[in-house]
Amino acid sequence: MSGRTESGERFLTLQNRQGGGDEEAVLILEGSLPPRMSGPPLHVHAASRETMIVRAGSLGLQIGREKLELSAGRTAVVPPGIRHTWWNAGDEFLEVSGRTVPAGDLDRFIQAIFAVVNARASGRPSIFYLAHVLWRHRRTQTVALPPKVIQRILFPLVLLVGQVLGKYRGTEWPGSPPSCTGAPATVPRAGHRDGEGSEQPGRFWPAPASKSV
Repeated sequence: MSGRTESGERFLTLQNRQGGGDEEAVLILEGSLPPRMSGPPLHVHAASRETMIVRAGSLGLQIGREKLELSAGRTAVVPPGIRHTWWNAGDEFLEVSGRTVPAGDLDRFIQAIFAVVNARASGRPSIFYLAHVLWRHRRTQTVALPPKVIQRILFPLVLLVGQVLGKYRGTEWPGSPPSCTGAPATVPRAGHRDGEGSEQPGRFWPAPASKSV
């Protein structure tokens, strides 16, 4: 599955997942953004290291309180537990690739977020489904806003109202756990690590035909 910008370009794509369980696997991602466009909100991966490689354009990156601007060919590493975000800092189309080690549940989290956002043509997620995703992944993947103390109060209340309204019946609602199985699994060739030289090429998750690029 691919996240998309308002103009329809792919924003982030889950390419593949290499290795064994959550604690050993490597998640491979590809991202792109039109000129001067913002990326994801400020967020934290609790136990995963994220490496980003700029393929084209200019990457704006905030890691903790530090802000960087990286040109094509440069690499940035985000340690576990550090708030970060990225954006297109230039006037050309930005293309980045990345890997997350260990993968943990990041692919299932991203897949769920994309499903919630893509469920509406406006791209504005339902608070009921968004709260469900953020709350169930709260120990591994978090967003900086609203503050954690507010999240601890707000999200359970939203979930309770959602349950009363029947928002989470069955498995067909956007971002439901059974529908978010993660990135396609591959097995890396011997001698290659961290996502290089995989036997199976990466592939896009199916996206709605009405939003095809």
